[in-house]
Amino acid sequence: MRAKVGIFLLSLSIALSLAPAQAALSAGSIPAVFDELLKSAVLSNPAMVLIDGTTGQIVYEKNSFSQRKPASVMKIFAGVATLKYLDPQSSFVTNISLGVKDRTLVISGSYDPWISLDHRVARKMKRTSLPYLAFNSLSAVKKANNGSLKKITVLYSGLYSQDISNLKKFWAKRGFKPMMRAITADEVLLNSGTLVVSDTSPQISQILDYMMKWSENNLAERLARLSSRASGSAFNSQGVSDTFIKILTDLKIDASKLTVIDGSGLSKENRITAAMMGELLYKLRKDEKYKLLYESMPVSGVSGTLRSRFLTTAPQAIGLVRAKTGTLNGTVTLAGYIESIDREYVFVTLADEIPRGTRANSKARAAIDRLLGRIAAPITPVIISEAVPAP
Repeated sequence: MRAKVGIFLLSLSIALSLAPAQAALSAGSIPAVFDELLKSAVLSNPAMVLIDGTTGQIVYEKNSFSQRKPASVMKIFAGVATLKYLDPQSSFVTNISLGVKDRTLVISGSYDPWISLDHRVARKMKRTSLPYLAFNSLSAVKKANNGSLKKITVLYSGLYSQDISNLKKFWAKRGFKPMMRAITADEVLLNSGTLVVSDTSPQISQILDYMMKWSENNLAERLARLSSRASGSAFNSQGVSDTFIKILTDLKIDASKLTVIDGSGLSKENRITAAMMGELLYKLRKDEKYKLLYESMPVSGVSGTLRSRFLTTAPQAIGLVRAKTGTLNGTVTLAGYIESIDREYVFVTLADEIPRGTRANSKARAAIDRLLGRIAAPITPVIISEAVPAP
């Protein structure tokens, strides 16, 4: 907590020293100024919408109904689905046991998205890794079978296909090539013997917070699929698409221009519109159920994928923007909320026609920061004093 406060104070001091003596634009002044700023060649005809967060009135729009690549802004849908269909206070448990039958190993999973595929990353983040579970399982099998790794059957439930593949590769490199057989959760209970290794994930609320702040693709995809299954849809990409469409439909938002290939935004075939995402963000902000999604978004110049943004491009906006970033080669996006004197705006910017390359991406991000910097200002509470009767 102290570290976060220190970072914020440092960012604030930079903002005060570098901020230009330029007042934030009023709502009436925004259209003309934004029209001019969005002509920038580095943004290459982006789509944008700016909505008054109190009234829902559209203050500015440009190409707002044009289908565009969302990049990681797509993760907002994954976050909404998680809070709508999963219990934020629940966790995932993975137990690995020797089987009650000889030469069997039983893995009881719960499709834990938090288990890291990379052991070094896991240690750094204090997460359990798949290699850690695999190594402990291998050691237990060898010990139980006098060093023999032959004719072993692994019975498993609640594992992602990618995790099964990675387990097999890890074990094969160490001379362990068991027969893998999927079983039901009930069968897991009947076949489990002595516990070898166990892991419990953080609560889903913490997993969601990490996913939104650091934009981890694997977490987003897995949370989206888990939410899809919980909603009654398929546990695959089609189910994720059906779930995201249902979210919009339930909120009475037109979903006809939504194209979903994955839950992370990694695919360049995903499509949204600025109007669609803007309306979604506006309605989410009004619903207490999705407060965690707002709180999990990176903050300009302070946290997550926005920690290094706005510091020099628009220091007056440090701490005033909460938004989900998105980047693909040739695409830079940003969607969320921004404070502006007497109100909060909802904004969506989708620049998906920019030149390819990191330099072009950096220029586009800086242009978006400067654009938002023109309206950023701390919200000042209105103080109404009681009239004092004349003596």
